[in-house]
Amino acid sequence: MNLVLFHSSFWAATAMIAAVVLSSTAGEVFTAAAMKSIGDLDAIRARSGLKGAILAVLTSPLFFTGVFFMAVAFFALLFTLNHMNLGLAGPATASLTVVANALAAMLFLKENVDRRRWIAAALICVGVYFLAH
Repeated sequence: MNLVLFHSSFWAATAMIAAVVLSSTAGEVFTAAAMKSIGDLDAIRARSGLKGAILAVLTSPLFFTGVFFMAVAFFALLFTLNHMNLGLAGPATASLTVVANALAAMLFLKENVDRRRWIAAALICVGVYFLAH
């Protein structure tokens, strides 16, 4: 009986952390893609003024998709913190988001993710592992 409870709570915690990490990463990727597609806001502001820069952002569907996923991540984090210990949920979601962001930046945004960033992500994961055990 204890083994079943352990597995269900383990999978529930895993699902909650995954929901936060995936929605947060999606929000950041969509927002970054929106900003890349919009271009330099300083140049837009110089041409069209502050209203033009605001309008450029507010007319971007990618931007609103990113905001939507960030809102989902926020509420998923609230749900997770309501059901899990902050000492594990906070570091786990933050560190795994760093790893997911590095992967997403490389795969979807075609950014150069250097060796130092991968080493930092790996060290963060090791730290979370020690916190969890």
